[in-house]
Amino acid sequence: MVTLRALAPDDAPALTRIYSGASIRHTTGKPLTLDQAHEKIRTALARATETPRTQWSWGILATDEMIGLIALRRRTPSMGTLSYILREDTWGNGYATEAVKHIVAFAFTTAGLDRLEAMHHPANPASGRVLTKVGFARTGTCDRRTEDGTAVAYQVYALPMPRTPRPAS
Repeated sequence: MVTLRALAPDDAPALTRIYSGASIRHTTGKPLTLDQAHEKIRTALARATETPRTQWSWGILATDEMIGLIALRRRTPSMGTLSYILREDTWGNGYATEAVKHIVAFAFTTAGLDRLEAMHHPANPASGRVLTKVGFARTGTCDRRTEDGTAVAYQVYALPMPRTPRPAS
């Protein structure tokens, strides 16, 4: 079971551990330094005070230890994107799926969004399995440029807000 909580200044060492090794293979490919982790936390805390709020970031905790980070970004008034990263030694335990379920519920209730989107690197199919388990459907691809200018076709997924059926007349 996982819980989510707001980031705190003393989470920087945990973030450097999350953003390292195989976990970053399909992101920047560069480990997060302690200074960068502190800046990431400062940015998240500053965004938490913005009105209207456009970004939320939470630490993913399992047995009271931060094992990942998940974020929700409002892209339009009704659509948001989510992203997540887990420490590689915690993969395969369902933690990402649980965390995404929490964010989907938050997005469609508290944040008032009507649609969520997410994407993953094509060499990371496990992330796609997480999204489909939660109800996302693959909608296509989106080319993302790497540092060397090469285009990589990321897999794109979407999840519309569930509609409640209207009662029969």
